[in-house]
Amino acid sequence: MSLFSAAGAGLLFALGLALSGMTQPARVLGFLDVAGDWDPTLAFVMLGALAVYAPAYRVITRTRARPLAADAFHVPAKARVDARLLVGSAVFGVGWGLSGFCPGPVLVGMAAGAREAAWVTLAMVFGMLLSGFASRQRGAAGSRALSQP
Repeated sequence: MSLFSAAGAGLLFALGLALSGMTQPARVLGFLDVAGDWDPTLAFVMLGALAVYAPAYRVITRTRARPLAADAFHVPAKARVDARLLVGSAVFGVGWGLSGFCPGPVLVGMAAGAREAAWVTLAMVFGMLLSGFASRQRGAAGSRALSQP
């Protein structure tokens, strides 16, 4: 059931991205170009998504003990802003600003055969692998420090 839910949500998300034009990097870059020929489309897409998501989230989490296709709601446990979050956000923002793609639209772009989407996906996967490696190294260094007298 959860696999079908995830596939349905992904398909709905991809359809929304395609209909809103958010799979076109020029739209995103136009939104980021506040000093030039600014394109507000992304702002309208985000506001529309928030207008649906915010009330739905409140109603669903207050009226249901668990989701339909999972054992529990998965809400982030960490609520504080730390250096790791800030650095990750900055790297994401720089990549988004340089390419015009974020993870959802880049996958849709790849499915549509956009060559630049393949390069962005490669960079994204490399970044994920590098981040995982750095986290493991940091964890190993922390556990070594805890075990020493």
